Amino acid sequence: MLAFKGPAQPSPTLGDALNAGLGYLEVKCLGCDTHQTFALDIVRRPKTTPVHELERHMRCKDCSAVRVYPYKRSRLVALRRIKISASDPPSTRWPGER
Repeated sequence: MLAFKGPAQPSPTLGDALNAGLGYLEVKCLGCDTHQTFALDIVRRPKTTPVHELERHMRCKDCSAVRVYPYKRSRLVALRRIKISASDPPSTRWPGER
């Protein structure tokens, strides 16, 4: 939804995403433009929690280290089946981009 400049809601619940085989959430830091993934199965929230509610708890480690306080400008990008790697790079194609 970041591509459409809109909110990330409505979104599936954690349980629905895990049951669909989407075990990772890709997040983009708006401060340093890095993409990171984290596993949804280690999130300590009820499985009925919508994925978009995790956005307010996202912090960029690199930006937080530079600023010496928790930097909370990360945005949800996509649910993924596998982690970001050299063979499976981060999502880069946005609708409307040339």
